[in-house]
Amino acid sequence: MDSYEEKISLLSEMIAFAVIDGELHDREYDFLKMVSEELQIDKETFLSLFKMRNEFEVIKDEFHRILHFYRLALLMYCDGILHNREKIAIHEIGINMGLNPNAMKKILHLMEESPDKMVEAETLLCAFHEQLN
Repeated sequence: MDSYEEKISLLSEMIAFAVIDGELHDREYDFLKMVSEELQIDKETFLSLFKMRNEFEVIKDEFHRILHFYRLALLMYCDGILHNREKIAIHEIGINMGLNPNAMKKILHLMEESPDKMVEAETLLCAFHEQLN
């Protein structure tokens, strides 16, 4: 992640995605807080993002787009409730980021089948890179 603005944009998009089902669960909030700390966003700024609607910046680097997709997928599964609106939104976001729909579908399927809803980093990257060949 290059700039502070990109970090804010990423976190804003995650917050918007988290509330797409109409509520923010405690586990979703905790996950978002953990991501904000990882991105070195102070608590005051983090809390202010819940009140504003930002324009989202396009993530230029493919690796960071894949990472962002995976974070959104983790956020989608962390409350234990999978809403249809979340499924639709994550696909739209992925398409808008230029990610391969087949790779996204594969990763989401693997996550759904996984007991902890996680996939190995190598599996994640391979799913997107095998679609390039």
